[in-house]
Amino acid sequence: MPKLTIDGIRVDAPEGASVLQAARLAGVKIPTLCYLEGVQAIGACRVCVVDVQGAKALMASCVTPATDGMVVRTNTQRVRDARRTVVELLLSDHDGECQTCERNDDCELQAVARELGVREVRYTGVKSRGMKDASTPALVRDTGKCILCRRCVTVCSGMQDVGAIFPQNRGYETVVGPAFCGNLNSVACVQCGQCAAVCPVGAISEKDQVDEVWKALEEPHKFVVVQTAPAIRAALGECFGYPPGTLVTGKMTTALRRLGFDAVFDTNFAADLTIMEEGTELLTRLKKALVEHKETALPMFTSCSPGWIKYAEYFHPDILPNISTCKSPQQMFGALAKTYFAKKTARHPGGIVVVSIMPCTAKKFEAQRPEMKDSWVRDVDVVLTTRELGRMI
Repeated sequence: MPKLTIDGIRVDAPEGASVLQAARLAGVKIPTLCYLEGVQAIGACRVCVVDVQGAKALMASCVTPATDGMVVRTNTQRVRDARRTVVELLLSDHDGECQTCERNDDCELQAVARELGVREVRYTGVKSRGMKDASTPALVRDTGKCILCRRCVTVCSGMQDVGAIFPQNRGYETVVGPAFCGNLNSVACVQCGQCAAVCPVGAISEKDQVDEVWKALEEPHKFVVVQTAPAIRAALGECFGYPPGTLVTGKMTTALRRLGFDAVFDTNFAADLTIMEEGTELLTRLKKALVEHKETALPMFTSCSPGWIKYAEYFHPDILPNISTCKSPQQMFGALAKTYFAKKTARHPGGIVVVSIMPCTAKKFEAQRPEMKDSWVRDVDVVLTTRELGRMI
């Protein structure tokens, strides 16, 4: 176990730990941008540089192994100047538009610049060419805001095993995106949204549909219902300063009613129906195989994740016959709202607007699939993420 000194603090670091990890054990904060705990440590952003005694240059702490006897200083004038210069260079090529960016006050680059005391950007001149890509139902890319941290590349390839985006070209021409610098709809993207979840800035984000919901709520002849996924009640509180995981079920329901929704439903109800439908389908397949001795696709797989379904369609089409034909709880609720609920309340399906609050951007894509029209209109009209609902409230 390496024993090192960080800012005068003796630290016993685990074998194989980096200087950054050792510093965190000691309670010493080192700013980072490209680092992703347990996922990525590539030293790309150089914001985490530290002064290691005996080293000729400053070292990126996220990729520097902690060794026995090492003496590290994290806050010398040289370190502070280097970090500030790096952040200024990033800002000089960043189309921030902080006042109007949806990540304002939730942006890691903004937070690091504030911590380092960056009050002006001294570097002007040539900028990278930015482009906006809104070609998919769930995600929007803005390359002008990208800081080339490669977090999205790592989660897309290393964690999701999709590989829809990667760095291309060099210098000012460098861009992170699909092959041949195309749009996201030109490659096998499953719309899972993990790239948006780890992006430290606003370069990749969910497609904002808040205005569509406001418009529906203000139409007097529309009956607008909302369903909330179980995860929302445990995540929404973070948008308002509550600790992660805090249940805000009552506050959330009250807020939805005060926003103007005519009815509030829990997707758990549709999840119960999904389980019954999937169970019936499995029993039907088993009867066909074991009693009638007919060929059928077994085992049967189920998933409520449209991202997982799309992944199977793209990369494992051989297992499609084994996947349950049942809709997800979101879509099952939408179908019920515009058939059974419409009949019970004597409303035309076209006059009912179904809004879903979901934790996953892939649900936006799922709602727009052409087969999701059991009542001859779309089962689910609009899907909002937790962050979008937080902004509405």
